[in-house]
Amino acid sequence: MTAMTSGAIIAAGEGSRLRSLGLPKPLVPVAGEPLVARVLENFAAAGIVSVAVIFNANEEDCAAFVRRRFGGRAIRVLVKTTASSLESFQTVLAGAPPGRVLVSTVDAYCATDDFVAFVRSAEKEPEDATVLAVTPLVADEKPLWVRRGAHRRVTEVGGSSGDAVTAGIYAVSQNARDLEPPPGLERLRDFLAWLCASGHPMSAVSIPRVVDVDRPEDLRLAEELARDSARETVP
Repeated sequence: MTAMTSGAIIAAGEGSRLRSLGLPKPLVPVAGEPLVARVLENFAAAGIVSVAVIFNANEEDCAAFVRRRFGGRAIRVLVKTTASSLESFQTVLAGAPPGRVLVSTVDAYCATDDFVAFVRSAEKEPEDATVLAVTPLVADEKPLWVRRGAHRRVTEVGGSSGDAVTAGIYAVSQNARDLEPPPGLERLRDFLAWLCASGHPMSAVSIPRVVDVDRPEDLRLAEELARDSARETVP
């Protein structure tokens, strides 16, 4: 087993459906904590010591927030508007050290204990496998479905149904990082589907509840999860 120590956060989307809140998505608070801060704290709890985070060019305030609050950590902040989620994914991984890298979207909200448990489980999977966090909680307009076979093996990514949905958290193998995706792929979900269909080793580890905070109504679910998590950690 090889421990993961490097990570990356994708936070370069426009976040248009949360714009009515008057804040860029990475700074939208859940239980009083901005989304990007929550992900960074989850990374730290899991032992991730170096992180790259990408914001779009309109989010200099998000970059300033991370530099101010987390200035003592090894965080590489990128400010760049990308054409797609796949370009953001490739950009934020480009400077990562060799090996498996933990990647999270900024809007993947889950309990810290569950996040850490996913990382520990992912580290036990074969080194050449990319590991997807999946969840049975379907709270997304366009969920990315996953089908699983024996021994956590992912047999299909995409389609109109499955037995779980992706949670926006991935342990990306060096094998996958080295691959050149075919022309025409624009979204990260398309890349993951292509990886699986191409026979790349892919595993899935389930997290009970992950909320994709993409719409104002998702905030209610995330706040409920935060309250439940707080109650569970009270001795």
